[in-house]
Formats: sequence, structure tokens, C-alpha cells
Amino acid sequence: VQLQASGGGLVQAGGYLRLSCAASGRAFSRYAMGWFRQAPGKEREFVAAISWSGDSTDYADSVKGRFTVSRDNAKNTVYLQMNSLKPEDTAVYYCAADQDLYRSSWYVWQEYDYWGQGTQVTVSS
Repeated sequence: VQLQASGGGLVQAGGYLRLSCAASGRAFSRYAMGWFRQAPGKEREFVAAISWSGDSTDYADSVKGRFTVSRDNAKNTVYLQMNSLKPEDTAVYYCAADQDLYRSSWYVWQEYDYWGQGTQVTVSS
């Protein structure tokens, strides 16, 4: 599976962005998908994840109520809608995929086998 993230940019605090992650390859619908982010000088951190079917999602506490993860398996694409953005959301955002991922491992970036290239999100105050 190859992943291509897009949709990042510069936005003012309180604004919104929608990130997309397009996947190529077979059996996208069998992969759990995650979003992670990494700010300069910080470790990569979990943002959100969605099950292969889309029936189950989870979020980091810092983004709950503001971000929504979704997927369209017919389009081989996963989305991250980010509302009420804050300066502390500034980071490079990565999408990731794994086929045999238990929910307990959603939060651990090392458990994912496939990664997109990252897209920069900058939120100005």
C-alpha cells in the first residue's frame, strides 16, 4: 500500500482544514488507518484512527470534539477534518495503515507498516 497525504496549509487559529490520505494498492478496505503528527523537537504522537470498516474510531484527548476521522473505501481515501484549530496543532501530519492491527495498537506509531509522506499544518495565533 502506498499512501499520499494532502490538504495541509496555513490557517488562523479557529479555522479548519481537511486532510486527505489517498491509498493505492489492493485491499485498502482491510486496513486500519491512523493519523499521527510530529512537531519540531517533539515525538510523533497519535491523533486519530479508524477501523477498516469505518465503524470504530478513536482520538487523542487533545483533539476530541474538534477533529473527525472518516474513510471512503470506494475511493481508497481516509480523511481528517480538523476544526477549531489551535496553534498547538501545528505539526507535520502523517497517515498510516496496517492490515492486522488490534485496536490496542492503534496508538503506537511503530505498529503501522505503511506511511504517507506527511503534510504540514501551520496554525497562526
